[in-house]
Amino acid sequence: MKLLPLALAERLELAAGWLAQKENYQWLDFGNGGQFISPALLKIMAQRDTHFIRLYTSPGHDAPIGIAALNNVDRRSRSAVFWGAAGDKSFRNRGHGTLAGSRFLTLAFRELGLHVIQTWVAEGNPSLRLIERLGFRFIGRQRQCHYIDGRPYDRLMFDLLASEHRELGDKPRQRAERSHRRADCEAQPGDGDGR
Repeated sequence: MKLLPLALAERLELAAGWLAQKENYQWLDFGNGGQFISPALLKIMAQRDTHFIRLYTSPGHDAPIGIAALNNVDRRSRSAVFWGAAGDKSFRNRGHGTLAGSRFLTLAFRELGLHVIQTWVAEGNPSLRLIERLGFRFIGRQRQCHYIDGRPYDRLMFDLLASEHRELGDKPRQRAERSHRRADCEAQPGDGDGR
């Protein structure tokens, strides 16, 4: 598996094409509810220090199959926000996104000197399992703030400290699956959930 920068025009076009697909952009938000990213905007993002973007390949191949990225990279507070999308859907559910995410996070923590990386997942997004496998810890919920087809969804908020990150192995069976969300996000009676 390789992590490739967006240095080439064809990589920018490919990634922008993936992000233009509703099955991907409906789960994203690039500020003020903006979900669509043009190739020109993606190029600008790739050139700014506040973003860190890589395409990933499947093991043993050179063709990109997905994107992993950080927005809001803040070197003073040593934090950033993680997001990603599968591009070639024929590679889904094989662990490539999890492996790429793990290697990407290792690279980001090491190269950028980050202390914490946050992420969020809209309720119902199948990538929740990937976030849990990467070791992110559930830290809260933003209620009914993400809209898909006019319907509000909650955002589940997560973070991962550099000291908690462990790069996952190449073989899916060797990968550790950890979930901190289930115990943490299950609402308990009397915990301020209205019951």
